[in-house]
Amino acid sequence: MIRRLSTRDPGFIATLDALLHFDHSTDDAIELTVAGILRKVRQEGDAAVLEYTRRFDQLDVGSMAELELPQSELRHALDSLPADQRSALEAAAQRVTAYHERQKLESWSFTEADGTRLGQKITALDRVGLYVPGGKAAYPSSVLMNALPAKVAGVGELIMVVPTPRGEKNALVLAAACLVGVDRVFTIGGAQAVAALAYGTQTMPQVDKIVGPGNAYVAAAKRRVFGIVGIDMVAGPSEVLIIADASVNPDWVAIDLFAQAEHDELAQAILLSPDADFIERVAASIERLLPTMPRREVITASLNGRGALIQVADLEEACALANRIAPEHLELAVADPAPLVEKIRHAGAIFIGHYASESLGDYCAGPNHVLPTSRSARFSSPLGVYDFQKRSSLIEVSQAGAQTLGPIAATLAHGEGLTAHANAAELRLK
Repeated sequence: MIRRLSTRDPGFIATLDALLHFDHSTDDAIELTVAGILRKVRQEGDAAVLEYTRRFDQLDVGSMAELELPQSELRHALDSLPADQRSALEAAAQRVTAYHERQKLESWSFTEADGTRLGQKITALDRVGLYVPGGKAAYPSSVLMNALPAKVAGVGELIMVVPTPRGEKNALVLAAACLVGVDRVFTIGGAQAVAALAYGTQTMPQVDKIVGPGNAYVAAAKRRVFGIVGIDMVAGPSEVLIIADASVNPDWVAIDLFAQAEHDELAQAILLSPDADFIERVAASIERLLPTMPRREVITASLNGRGALIQVADLEEACALANRIAPEHLELAVADPAPLVEKIRHAGAIFIGHYASESLGDYCAGPNHVLPTSRSARFSSPLGVYDFQKRSSLIEVSQAGAQTLGPIAATLAHGEGLTAHANAAELRLK
């Protein structure tokens, strides 16, 4: 079912690169539709959002006010949760908050001998929009992972949009919004929700940044509004890369591969191991356990389409391949993972040892589960507090400092042919 590869195969690197390739471009029909939605919402505001909500979500209301949920409804959702769900939600929120508290950036400055002061001022974004998938899908973890870093950063207002097709609301999602302190919740979704957040409408205030996952229309809309507002990233399908030796239970490896593959048919799950016998045991575990999975059809499509069991020469080669792959999630399921951690340069999140299953990171370990995909871990980082803070440079120049800096600036400005720049520095010289 799942392809077997070896780094000794002729043309292995070309085969691997083809396996890793994912085309982020959307088809022309989606782009055309999204462009029209964005344009209409920008021009017509609330009226356009209401029209698209009627068309796509079968919700026919007379005003945007009817699509905003009162805080009392969010509180009721939280208070009505079964005790085990509420306890789990609260425990996860506490751990995610505690981890992100350590990420806060601080303002700083230093003063030079002549009295010139230079530094950096950290400020939080004023308002952030959080897109959360809705309907039958339940992603309270998405609420936690996107909202809590923003709250820790000090964002002034957090506005959540969540589609509720035919009025279907998910209690866990609403409870999570209450728990983390989301300020306003609108039951809208799709490209029209992204447009409302990006441009603002008569009811919806414009935000500074939009975060959170969505379908192809949402992703296309986020790409198009970038620059008017910030966005977190344009994410591809979920990925896991497992480096394993014979010391780990092959059933654990098989299930961890399934845990990514069950996201969708385009998810990617790859195993690297130097032990051919172990790879065969994992393959046997896959065959035996797959029929027990409720989402076995999705898992099968994922493993057939983009999965692989790859034999490497040794763990050193596995680490080199991992850096080439730059996976979203990397599991080091080996007897002695510490030396491997030092060799990894490109990964969204690194799960160390046999007990660090990737699913713990999805929900409650503490680090953020919004991670770079499609090899973008080569240049990107997990979502964090720093994504909701910005830096302003501080430049306070003393009279004495102007005498030092002025001639330098003037010389360079004259060299660039910018006379006014040079004069601005020279006029302040004694």
